[in-house]
Amino acid sequence: MLTSVLAYLALGAVAGSMAGLYGVGGGLIIVPSLMAVFTVQGVSPEIAMHLAVGTSLATIVVTGASSAWGHYRRGSVSRPWLAALLPGLIAGAVAGVFVAGALSAGHLGTLFGVFLLAVAAKLVFGRSPKAGRISPRRTTMVAAGGVIGGVSALFGIGGGTLSVPWLIRCGASMTQAVGTSAACGLPIALVGAVTFTITGWQDPRLPAGALGFVMLPALAGIVITSVPCARLGVRLAHRLPARVLKLSFALLLTVVGVGFLL
Repeated sequence: MLTSVLAYLALGAVAGSMAGLYGVGGGLIIVPSLMAVFTVQGVSPEIAMHLAVGTSLATIVVTGASSAWGHYRRGSVSRPWLAALLPGLIAGAVAGVFVAGALSAGHLGTLFGVFLLAVAAKLVFGRSPKAGRISPRRTTMVAAGGVIGGVSALFGIGGGTLSVPWLIRCGASMTQAVGTSAACGLPIALVGAVTFTITGWQDPRLPAGALGFVMLPALAGIVITSVPCARLGVRLAHRLPARVLKLSFALLLTVVGVGFLL
């Protein structure tokens, strides 16, 4: 048990540092890291990926709440856009969890690997989204929220990878896009974590300490160390060139993505 607790604390430190260093939500780091820890601990490979994704969403509920509140206090959360996206975010998050439940761990891991490679390719070759001026119709925003919520819950991420470019296309400034995206990540993570808890409830393959597909000791360990270590990552990020940060993160995602595919 002590070894497991130390592993989760170390995982939170690494995830927090890398999230601060690369400016991304911890889910892209936490999910593969949890998979590595669960493999060493002998967690059933049939549920390890689902447990990693559900736990990642639960950590985002805690860490994302602080971020969202900070952006809200500074006025960078667009409440009209958040309200327009919210129904789709919630419905998409629930659907994403049920899609994950219908997939085997191998197939879910393969999809996650493909997603990591797509994000890495976008970092290296993608262009910045063009700013728009006219907000889409409400039905379009609900549909966009459904896609963002579904993909985010499926892979255990906060959704910023998708929501920030979309909000910029809708006419938001970068500050508004980041702030509103942080607020969007909270309902995605909360609904996703609760749904993963329900769908995995009393699964006989769950290890000790798991509440559905949420590993409580991992949740506690990651939350305790990720927040202070994120500040260290931010300091380091300000000392490195932006291109070095982008390419090194793309390389990391590529290596991890290929690992999932293999």
